Amino acid sequence: MAEAPDLAFGFVTRYICNALRHDRGNKMAEPAERMKMMRARRRRQGLRELRLVVPDARSEAVRNRIAAQVATLNPKSERDALLWIEAVSEFDADEPR
Repeated sequence: MAEAPDLAFGFVTRYICNALRHDRGNKMAEPAERMKMMRARRRRQGLRELRLVVPDARSEAVRNRIAAQVATLNPKSERDALLWIEAVSEFDADEPR
């Protein structure tokens, strides 16, 4: 018999149709309460929710703004920055530098 895979945090979130739950007499917690319980569960595991808001690259206005900012960059300065990043990084090296 195959051994069950280890889950990273030992639980799986399940979503069950509300109609099935009501037939059994169980009432599902409200969405805000479910989120509160999930956050509490993650805090107990030493995790914290982090939300990121980033520019939408699908927006033409955002793409135009980024293109305008890129056009003002100094190529020599950017090359120096890239060379420094390559010098201090170990991601592509077979051995640490």
